[in-house]
Amino acid sequence: MNIKGNTILITGGASGIGYQFSKAFYNKGNQIIVCGRNNDKLLALKESFPEIVTKQCDVANADERVALFEWVTANYPNINVIVNNAGIQNRFNVLTADAKNDWDTLNSEIKINLDATVQLSILFGQYFAKSNKTASIINVSSGLAFSPMAIAPIYSATKAAVSSFSTSLRHQLSETNTNVYEVIPPAVNTDLGGKGIHTFGANPIDFINEIFTGLEQDKVYIGYGSSKDRLTMTKNELDQVTENMYKELKDTI
Repeated sequence: MNIKGNTILITGGASGIGYQFSKAFYNKGNQIIVCGRNNDKLLALKESFPEIVTKQCDVANADERVALFEWVTANYPNINVIVNNAGIQNRFNVLTADAKNDWDTLNSEIKINLDATVQLSILFGQYFAKSNKTASIINVSSGLAFSPMAIAPIYSATKAAVSSFSTSLRHQLSETNTNVYEVIPPAVNTDLGGKGIHTFGANPIDFINEIFTGLEQDKVYIGYGSSKDRLTMTKNELDQVTENMYKELKDTI
């Protein structure tokens, strides 16, 4: 992937891994458009990087996703890269979760992590296919797509679905000018899932630097640290990772 001179939309690009994508792509000389739900975070990003375009949007909402697509393509018709990064993580026990009265909370992970990635990939994939420019779709999955963290069952499942969808998308777009990359983070030191939960995780700057090296080398699967290791593990080895994580963390939910 040519990481310079693009027009790039990054969902959830004002915090966490998304912020690192925004900053790194901006510093490489790209035009950056960032959408997110939290206007305060968007304003803070804009203050640090005035040339970055920000747009408040809740990608959990299908109508807002379509409106985002239409707004971006109308105002920035040269867009040729989307980073589907927006994601949330909820940890819960299925034996005590209120799936009757609080399904909206549980379902929000599916809407943000999976529905948004799928719909925006389709919308922009079709738009890119009509263009003569080389384009890229970068979908952020997780090492938990391969060995789920049992205390975050919906998050892990949505990331497994993102991984599978990205493979299908890559094949279907293989005869177009659009490349599909899957970024596979390990635990990274961000506020995903709650402040202070991932302080043990990888340094965000080290992580994004290796991801960019992978993009420049046109690697379609780009992992880091433990998530890179999981790409070559056997099913039995992955199951053992899941079991070990559950034993370590089960008392936290």
